Amino acid sequence: MLTYIVKRVLLFIPTLLVISLITFLISVNAPGDPVEQMLTRNGGGDGQASDKLATEKVYRETRHLYGFDLPLFYFELTNSTCPDTLYRIPDVSQRHTFERLSSEYGHWADVAAYSKTIRTLEFSLLGLRGTEKNAALLMEAKRNVQLLKEKFMPSDIQRIVLNLKVIASEPGMEPAQSPLNMLSAAYIHLVQNGNGLLKYIPALHWFGTANQYHRWFSHFIVGDFGISYQDQRPVSSVIRDAWPWTAGISLVSVILAYLISIPLGVGAAVNKGKLSERISTTVLFICYSLPSFWVATLCVIFLCGGDWLNLFPGPGVQPIPADASMGYTILHTAWRLALPLLCWTYGSLAFISRQMRGGMLNEIQQDYVRTARAKGLDERQVIWKHAFRNSLLPVITLFANVFPLAISGSIVLEHIFNIPGMGQLSYEALFSKNYPVIFAVLMITAFLTLFGNLVADILYAVVDPRISYKRQTL
Repeated sequence: MLTYIVKRVLLFIPTLLVISLITFLISVNAPGDPVEQMLTRNGGGDGQASDKLATEKVYRETRHLYGFDLPLFYFELTNSTCPDTLYRIPDVSQRHTFERLSSEYGHWADVAAYSKTIRTLEFSLLGLRGTEKNAALLMEAKRNVQLLKEKFMPSDIQRIVLNLKVIASEPGMEPAQSPLNMLSAAYIHLVQNGNGLLKYIPALHWFGTANQYHRWFSHFIVGDFGISYQDQRPVSSVIRDAWPWTAGISLVSVILAYLISIPLGVGAAVNKGKLSERISTTVLFICYSLPSFWVATLCVIFLCGGDWLNLFPGPGVQPIPADASMGYTILHTAWRLALPLLCWTYGSLAFISRQMRGGMLNEIQQDYVRTARAKGLDERQVIWKHAFRNSLLPVITLFANVFPLAISGSIVLEHIFNIPGMGQLSYEALFSKNYPVIFAVLMITAFLTLFGNLVADILYAVVDPRISYKRQTL
């Protein structure tokens, strides 16, 4: 058994690596700029040149602070036209534009020179003072420069440059003519000096451990899950505040579900076809068919005050006085969480009891049960001592889901009852695009799923001696 456990734990490593790679791939392709979200800045570019420089400085410093200016992975397989410094361009659309230009014309130095002339033209326009006569022209010129950063097709670039030349010929726009001529010359040189064959030559760029994935995963395994975009708090602190609520409710819910479902399932198998079995099965399946969010909403409307009964506190978690006794704290918390716990638990009763009933029906038809009965053993002893233990296998399989549920929570129920648990946290993180929180929950849930499956395998061998993980020898 110990050898098997060690092997399974070692298998966690490649499994978690694959999950982390998939998670990281999703995170880097998620919409939105994380630095923009943290700074909540406006990148319109309509301010003065000094303001833009100051904003870009803060942006670069924040990007460096959180490691977003590093390459994505340990290596990059590309072609010889793509430089090993392309990742330093923060804007994804601009990065894609310059990558396409470099691939089309083959010389990154010429593309870099062309991009510098775009920036020079942009700052010359920012330095112009808008008047009533040229304000509209200045806005149009800035808009065309922004478009130029995102276009790589020759027809689009030529059209935009032509529009800029027309604008620069207007009164009050003369300072833009010189940088515009430099831009036009840089683009013509880029096209004339192009060599499209270079994009067919492969190139491998090695970055070592100085990359975003290594930084993210190495921090993750020591409990550093990053910074929340929402409130700039460490994600570990955010999860630490929310996890006890979800874990506590999940643990109590699972205990209640198994304590109720297992006897009901055994009784349904023993009394198969009798009136009591039909009634219990019908009631459980009615409960199973009722959506938990609907029942939770009804509970809030009819039992939490308003125009109906005021038997339970309303949604939300009220603070408990610091000098409150242990008994008061337990009773207050239990009364407030009674309805969420009810809605969390009732749906699983039918499913677990049905699995228990099926396992018990299969076991009581086995030869060893008939032999025990033939020996004259008491029926209760036959059921609970002989058949019950072996019928637990389907229920143990379900038990493996307990561990990930302790961290993932129930988004709908926590939202309805306004419980600050993991479900509510995940819900808010999804809507605010708070990706560090989302992916931390995803990774922790994946680990707990693997751990739950390992615990289930161990319990299989505990309840059924016929299951052995030792290597069989002939």
